[in-house]
Amino acid sequence: MNIGVLALQGAVAEHIRSIELAGGKGVAVKRTEQLAEIDGLIIPGGESTTIGKLMRKYDFIEAIRGFAQAGKPVFGTCAGLIVLAKKLEGAEEPHLQLMDMTVARNAFGRQRESFETDLDVKGIETPLRAVFIRAPLIKEVGPEVDVLSTYKGEIVTARQGNLLASSYHPELTDDFRLHGYFLRMAEEAAMNSSAR
Repeated sequence: MNIGVLALQGAVAEHIRSIELAGGKGVAVKRTEQLAEIDGLIIPGGESTTIGKLMRKYDFIEAIRGFAQAGKPVFGTCAGLIVLAKKLEGAEEPHLQLMDMTVARNAFGRQRESFETDLDVKGIETPLRAVFIRAPLIKEVGPEVDVLSTYKGEIVTARQGNLLASSYHPELTDDFRLHGYFLRMAEEAAMNSSAR
């Protein structure tokens, strides 16, 4: 499976490393035409407003919407989760509007309030190590969204069909199982499209 990492801003190399540890091939995506060559796309952490501006500048908004609507999986981590959301609290306008959730930016406070914890994630057997850095929170989800994990009663991992989102940075640990989960999503999507 070729898994692309949107390489406009953020932790691109770290995601590519995690994809490869999980058994996939990581590709830095800088041009929309590369979307045709990949089986899934990760939108990494970084600064959501900047990522959104760059996505508009390089015509990625419609391209990624089309990619997701074709059934290919998209995984947003931290700022990537914000980029996927249908609704954002506060003034920032939503970007891709693909995933039926309302998100609060920087819900865990500033950089110095960053922390690590072990999370139980549905579909992963033992707790996953999660790094939260100025993390957003999923405040509400629609009926199609499956909550995969919570932290102190707040939603931090969710899935809606071929869309996956985490508030934290799974690429900043040596635990690559969430990337493995996403690879399985890409394999299922590839099998479904070849069966059509």
